[in-house]
Amino acid sequence: MKRIDFENGTITGNILGAALPMLVAQILNLLYNIVDRIYIARIPEIGTAALGAVGLCFPIIVIITAFSNLFGTGGAPLFSIFRGKKDPDTARRIMNTSFTMLCVCAVILMAVGFLFARPILILFGASAEAIVYAYPYMMLYLIGTLPSMIAVGMNPFINAQGYSSIGMLSVAIGAGTNLVLDPLFIFALGLGVRGAAIATVISQCISAALVVRCLVKETGPLRLDFRQLKIYPIKLKQIMQVGIPAGIQGMLFSLANVTVQSSVNSFGEVIMAGSSAAISIEQFIYSNINAFYQANVAFTSQNYGAGDYRRIKKIAMISVVTGVVTTELLSVLAVYFGPQLLGIYSPSAEVVAAGMVRLRWIALFYGLDAIMDVIVGSLRGVGYNILPMLVTLMGACASRLIWLSTVFRLPAYHRIEMV
Repeated sequence: MKRIDFENGTITGNILGAALPMLVAQILNLLYNIVDRIYIARIPEIGTAALGAVGLCFPIIVIITAFSNLFGTGGAPLFSIFRGKKDPDTARRIMNTSFTMLCVCAVILMAVGFLFARPILILFGASAEAIVYAYPYMMLYLIGTLPSMIAVGMNPFINAQGYSSIGMLSVAIGAGTNLVLDPLFIFALGLGVRGAAIATVISQCISAALVVRCLVKETGPLRLDFRQLKIYPIKLKQIMQVGIPAGIQGMLFSLANVTVQSSVNSFGEVIMAGSSAAISIEQFIYSNINAFYQANVAFTSQNYGAGDYRRIKKIAMISVVTGVVTTELLSVLAVYFGPQLLGIYSPSAEVVAAGMVRLRWIALFYGLDAIMDVIVGSLRGVGYNILPMLVTLMGACASRLIWLSTVFRLPAYHRIEMV
């Protein structure tokens, strides 16, 4: 497939050429969990309860993804910078270190999850009824921690070499597999919630295998060579300097979401299910933001390595404009077609109405998030890591926690719209 040249060509065309496959890849990646929810909601008699329960697993999944990003989004910008400097040996060491650390962390996270999944889910607000469905789903999902982290964490290295279309295909094949296996395991084999988790794990294994195959088959000095896999301490330190702020940001963001979810759960099963369905739709919108963030990081870091600072300013401006416009377009469509989209997740009119409350209050303002995230991508691409983390945490996390612990507790404001 055609490789995108980050240092030459029209900036707008190249950004769209990189961002659109990344967007498609992320949307398809969401299908791993979203398709599960669609089918789970239609399990006879227990659908609504099971859907809300599985939504409780989302913060744990986000934490696993945050660790994937620690070495994926932490290593890929450095990889691109040294590609721009025409230093393939250093770039390869960074990729090898990232892959090795992904494997090590996956084993640790899986072990911790197996040991503490039940108390963690209870901490997140799982009731005695919800834990019946959330716990088996989470335990089976954890089996796929390693392939999930490889697929998510190593895809940025494919994108960083200009092969965003190949990265998209690796995810598309995995998502297609999930679409086929979900009804088979959930309904035909009668495995219910467990079947949804099994289908997801198999799909993740396929995506991870395709990602690894792409990196191994790459010709030249930037291929993944298992014989050279090791941890290079200096490179690990550099990766951590970039990845830890992003990882901390992701984990604290997840913890803030836990607090929000606990507040939502206090309104009952229907509100919880509606919120879970609305979050699934919002993830599509955020995928667009993240696609332009990733494209911006890839372009900025390689041009930074090449010393083309003038081009970096143009990349930032074009990324912000295109990111905001496309995000707001998707947000308007999500609200306009909200009842139909929410109806895909649950046939209950009450669940749809509850989901629309969240969409109307949140979706239309995602353009502000696009500005914040894409600019953060520019800063990370040139090596600034602590400042964007602090800005994001203060704006997106601290403000929500302060609101929920003060104003939301007042009787006049204790309603779902205020969450």
